[in-house]
Amino acid sequence: MAILQQEKILHNLAEFLTSEQISVNETIKELHGRDESYHAMQLPDIVVFPETAEQVSSIMKLSQQHAIPIIPFGLGSSLEGHVIPEQGGITIDFSLMNKVLHVDAEDFLVTVQPGVTRTQLNKELKKHGLFFTVDPGADATLGGMAATNASGTTSVKYGVMRDQVRDLEVVTADGTIIHTGNKAAKSSSGLHLNGLFVGSEGTLGCFTEMTLKVYGIPEFVTAARASFPTVKDAVEAVVSILQAGIPIARVELVDEQSMKQVNEYNDTAYLEKPTLFLEFHGNEAGLKQDVEFMEEIVQGHACEEIAFETDTAARNQLWEARHTLAYAYIHGYPGKKMMVTDVCLPISELAGAVGHARENLQALGLPGGIVGHVGDGNFHALIMMNMEDTDEVARAQEFNERIVEYALERGGTCTGEHGVGLGKQKYQRQEHGAALDVMEKIKRALDPHNLLNPGKNIKVETKETMK
Repeated sequence: MAILQQEKILHNLAEFLTSEQISVNETIKELHGRDESYHAMQLPDIVVFPETAEQVSSIMKLSQQHAIPIIPFGLGSSLEGHVIPEQGGITIDFSLMNKVLHVDAEDFLVTVQPGVTRTQLNKELKKHGLFFTVDPGADATLGGMAATNASGTTSVKYGVMRDQVRDLEVVTADGTIIHTGNKAAKSSSGLHLNGLFVGSEGTLGCFTEMTLKVYGIPEFVTAARASFPTVKDAVEAVVSILQAGIPIARVELVDEQSMKQVNEYNDTAYLEKPTLFLEFHGNEAGLKQDVEFMEEIVQGHACEEIAFETDTAARNQLWEARHTLAYAYIHGYPGKKMMVTDVCLPISELAGAVGHARENLQALGLPGGIVGHVGDGNFHALIMMNMEDTDEVARAQEFNERIVEYALERGGTCTGEHGVGLGKQKYQRQEHGAALDVMEKIKRALDPHNLLNPGKNIKVETKETMK
């Protein structure tokens, strides 16, 4: 951005934002020039911290007036470069819009601003005997989770982020403030705009308010850890559990190498074999039967060890081990950067896909492990690579391409929950075919100058896009 243009924009911003809400500080810009992915950092020109939808609207109008890209920013916990401002511009940090506005306990709804984090919301909901289900691991903002259609460990029972959204307040590219839904449990009126905006990665508008579904805290919760001789045995056990109709709330796969990292990082002594972490929600009497049936099923798939946890502290320790696995790998491979892959397949194809991934990790000589939300066919490979070693980076990228190709050939997707961002752009045509043309038309209709998070998710080119 030219100096004179930046000075003019800063002057315009100062007409409706305080000096504390505007920053050109290099350290602040660096914090907003990257996420937790391996993608290279790019700095925004200006970072702003709005407090209201009206201020966001004014920022969007300024963007249109000066042809400046806008990049929404939550906590920067994304994994595919979503918040990296490749073309510079203004990053909108929503950290000051972090209020839980209203808990409607009788309707099982909550209205929040986009900067509210998952743990912040659940702390407030607990007072009402409620909880929010989407659990991606990171303590992400709800705005960011909606932008990428996040899911996580509980999606097998409760669904993904898109399933929880009743209404969004969205500021569109021209500064118009709209609502995409309502508080009713269902509607046949109009187009399904909630579904369109959730997962759009900031390319169609900025979220300034969200109404979300919440659930009653289960009467009884029990967790289990089941170890198997092979990943194939573990995955096939999950398929059998689902086919039996057992209402499982969470089921996570952690492979042998990852269990070693878990033990080393958390000072635990779990069996270092392919392991399922499971959790069941319900009433105590009903769960007793479900858990007994589940135990019979896993024993039929060569389960070598199964341990149950009903105590809250022990359950929390179990899930903390799963959620900190990425950090366990980072701690175990100092100086290396993590690539986290993210494919999802039909459940019938999952065992083959995980086996294919492990074979290719070994064939390419890459350190890493395989984990996943195997109850809905989604798994990740955690690959540690030296970003200074071009050969190792190339092998990691080759691995990612191989497992994506495998998934797409079998009716799957290149990303189950992390989103497209920068990293999955190359697969969009292959996955969507002519439907991608429809998506591009929608993008051009809602953002004709391609100023909203340009280059992410649905990539289009226009003359007005800032180079």
